[in-house]
Amino acid sequence: MKVDHFEQQKLLELAAEDVALTQLAHRRRTLPEAIAVEAATEAERTLADDVVRAETAVRDLQREVKRLEGDVETVRARGAKDQKLLDSGSVSAKQMTDLQHELQSLTRRQSDLEDQELELLESLETAEAALKAAQEGRDEARAELERAEQLRDDALADITDSTHRHEAARAAVAGAISAPLLTLYDRVRASTGTTGAAMLQARQCQGCRLELYGNQLTAVRNADPHEVVRCENCGRILVRTAESGL
Repeated sequence: MKVDHFEQQKLLELAAEDVALTQLAHRRRTLPEAIAVEAATEAERTLADDVVRAETAVRDLQREVKRLEGDVETVRARGAKDQKLLDSGSVSAKQMTDLQHELQSLTRRQSDLEDQELELLESLETAEAALKAAQEGRDEARAELERAEQLRDDALADITDSTHRHEAARAAVAGAISAPLLTLYDRVRASTGTTGAAMLQARQCQGCRLELYGNQLTAVRNADPHEVVRCENCGRILVRTAESGL
């Protein structure tokens, strides 16, 4: 295939745009900001679970405190009733003795219940402090997640904008290249996964970084300036310039 030498050089512009687009696609796939969002999401989820567990612990203790308060109130009411009977003087000696024994038992029971209630109240205070800390941690994690999402969105917007600009630039360059040459370039580009052409600089293909020597170097050196030549190693179109070292 023969194509004007200056038209072949436009392939270097096309290749530059393809390199830029490849880099942008790679950046989108491996975006650090996206990885940060994943980490922040996991941290927020973990801390939210901690809040749920802390809330459950607080509710359980509150229920237990309420139950004990009811038990204490029941014992107090029974003691007050017995004391009222004793104070009335309307009971027999045996009933009085029984009431006194019961009052002593109720007093001990009330004391035990109040001790248990005090312990529970202390545990509840600790649990409420843990809940508050968990909620603060969750809120901080949510704020961090929002910041990470904003940074990711900004980075993606920048990538999208850059991609559009390079796609437009590529289209403009491609429009100035003849169809046969562009078809060949695109076919080679599909096989390499990056670009379809590379500069021959100091006898070295800038696509695969291998130097031409022997028969290949001789063939390229003797080729017509308008002949489309390719690298035997990577298959890219070799674009000859004043820097080719031929």
